[in-house]
Amino acid sequence: MSDPYFQASFAQRIGGASYGKGTEIYKFEKIKRAKRKALADHPGRSLLDFGIGENDSAAPLSVRERMATEIHQPANRGYADNGIAEFKEAAARFMQRNFDVRLDPATEVNHCIGSKTALAMLPACFIDPGDITLMTVPGYPVAGTHTRYYGGSVYRLPLLAENRFLPDLDAIPADVRQRAKLLVLNYPNSPTGKVADRDFYQRVIEFALANQLVVVQDAAHVMLSYAGQPLSFLSVPGAREVGVEVHSLSKGFDMIGWRIGWVCGHPRIVQAFADVKDNCDSGQFMAIQRAAAAALDDDEIPRRIRAKYRRRLEKLVATLRQCGFDCQMPGGTYFLYVRAPSGAGDGVRFETAEAASQFLITQYSIVTVPWDDAGPFLRFSVTYEAEDEAAEDALMRETVARLESARFQFAP
Repeated sequence: MSDPYFQASFAQRIGGASYGKGTEIYKFEKIKRAKRKALADHPGRSLLDFGIGENDSAAPLSVRERMATEIHQPANRGYADNGIAEFKEAAARFMQRNFDVRLDPATEVNHCIGSKTALAMLPACFIDPGDITLMTVPGYPVAGTHTRYYGGSVYRLPLLAENRFLPDLDAIPADVRQRAKLLVLNYPNSPTGKVADRDFYQRVIEFALANQLVVVQDAAHVMLSYAGQPLSFLSVPGAREVGVEVHSLSKGFDMIGWRIGWVCGHPRIVQAFADVKDNCDSGQFMAIQRAAAAALDDDEIPRRIRAKYRRRLEKLVATLRQCGFDCQMPGGTYFLYVRAPSGAGDGVRFETAEAASQFLITQYSIVTVPWDDAGPFLRFSVTYEAEDEAAEDALMRETVARLESARFQFAP
């Protein structure tokens, strides 16, 4: 088929005249294809899916019931623009109760249609051609993608085990620091599970002030913190002067797909975000905002979800250790980030985590997500579907049986 007449008109940011002609397969598509092959080759063997990156349960019944009521209310008809006061006030109460962070809901909080859209819009507030966004890797790429859309570039900060999965800010070259506008962080970190502490955040604040850049802290997993109480970046003195924190109800409230979160922090940055947002969307459906406000006022919801994933992670850690993996309980998230095996029993060698992941799927119907950005690692997620603890335990036993038969080897 010949190219359409507008083929040469595609913007360079998405590939220019070559858009749609690439043959490279994204790793998640490779996983999907391998899953289909495993099911076809072994129809009697179930998939043990540790690759799913979203909560396995529906939103709490109380939240769904509130939503069912709100969708019938005439007051919820129409555009929400930059959000309703009820949601902003609930977010401010949540921040005060959980983190002792006092926010003005009118000027220091603004809703977003999920944290993904916030991370996409915030670069528009700051990035001009030639500017740099500092981003940790492995990590969520959206802020970096949009940085490039605006003519900027991304400087990658590798999260290494030897640095406790924290970025080495001192290693950033002077010329990069001079051009940097944004530092995007994500703690508790996906996929490493690392939790930041106050000392790290204090260093971040000092770094931001010294280099005159803005901090964007992605706190999507903050309520899934296991190493002590959840910690907000904004609870550290000086944080509000240098940046904002992005929150989501997806992970900590089982509200995957509801697309609701908020940006909070420095009022001028929140205002800039609101201005950009006002030119991108017309706000989330008000019924969803009101249901989300009710969820934020119920502290039992994140406590219950946190307990569930803590329990599952503890079981998975014990299971993988039994099979030779070197791992420990993560500080947060529902992910377990472990070094990939270097080989298997019959002389099979893995040069990358992706190779190990494909082997696990095709040979043993065990699904993981590979990361090779900062060394070969596999990400196991405990968001698999299981009706109760007995089902969880049965899944762990089956995992042990399959992994032990693989006879994995690990590099020293």
